[in-house]
Amino acid sequence: MNAAQIHVEVAPGLALFVPHARRVGVHPLAVDGVSTLGHVIESLGVPLTEVGALVVDGREVPVAHIPADGERVTVRPVTRPQRVPGAPLRFLLDVHLGTLARRLRLLGVDTAYESTDIGDPALAARSAAEKRVLLSRDRGLLRRRELWAGGYVYSTGPDDQLRDVLDRFAPDLRPWTRCTACNGLLKEATKDEVADQLKGGTQKSYDVFAQCAECGRAYWKGAHHQQLEAIVARALAEFA
Repeated sequence: MNAAQIHVEVAPGLALFVPHARRVGVHPLAVDGVSTLGHVIESLGVPLTEVGALVVDGREVPVAHIPADGERVTVRPVTRPQRVPGAPLRFLLDVHLGTLARRLRLLGVDTAYESTDIGDPALAARSAAEKRVLLSRDRGLLRRRELWAGGYVYSTGPDDQLRDVLDRFAPDLRPWTRCTACNGLLKEATKDEVADQLKGGTQKSYDVFAQCAECGRAYWKGAHHQQLEAIVARALAEFA
């Protein structure tokens, strides 16, 4: 007896996850009559965090659907902006996304970041415990069952990464309200309150300061402020 087959078409936006021969058009795929459609799609290499609708013979089905012989399946990407129900929108980034983490914090987006490699199980567990959307370029990490929610970061460049995350999740932007070092909230501070962090030139040249309520780090409009202003201006112009 021939094995049961379904016919699968993966949307162009998800093509990078599947073998090259399956990236365009409809292709047959053997199924066992037991595995869920979600499992079948993951076996092709597509993390379910990136899947929006699963359409079988013209009707949308859940990932728990058991595909039957002859069905035609279309795998669509998530709809943007993607809504993540169940908790305030906040993120957790893996060790490889430090620049993206700092830029999200610069924009006031609640962003946790692990600067050391704590391992996939711990990252997924933290995502679940704190109800944070885990952002990563690690496809295996995004397939972990304990993960609460996740998103694949498609680009390697920080500018494109930031644009992609803002476009996909549409977080509220509150620039200059979070510490880029630890994610704590900033508060106004006097020069005297942060004097121990100021060198002579800074103490003479600046009068407006902020300080992180968590780690105590001081902030002022220093040499790199123009570059940071440009990042903030671009984000607000495109996504506010």
